Amino acid sequence: MNENGYRSLVVWQKSKALAVGIYRLTNAEAIRRDFSLIDQMRCSAVSVPSNIAEGDERKSDKESIRFFHIAKGSLSELSTRLEIVRDVSYFAPAEVEPLIGQCGELAKMLGALICARSNPLPGAPSPVPRA
Repeated sequence: MNENGYRSLVVWQKSKALAVGIYRLTNAEAIRRDFSLIDQMRCSAVSVPSNIAEGDERKSDKESIRFFHIAKGSLSELSTRLEIVRDVSYFAPAEVEPLIGQCGELAKMLGALICARSNPLPGAPSPVPRA
């Protein structure tokens, strides 16, 4: 394992950047009064890199995969909430679509990570992209 652990995983780096982007988005005046939605969006966004980190630190692939699935579910929650804030016109589509796209990209990356951890080749180097 890399000395930086989960921090060297590209999927963790990108999901952390997405969470920061969600915090910036939810600081906007347009959504300021919808406290519940802000909280839900932030919680699901922070859940993604947090569960990737926790999963990567687990001793077995089976345990790791469980946390990666939770992270993937949180991405679906976040993507749904982003569609809602777009559809109720809190934000213009141009502000939200890139974030929805990032959720899709991260879901694919997590799917690949889950696949790699589900079917490791004996003695093969980790197929997980690391920075």
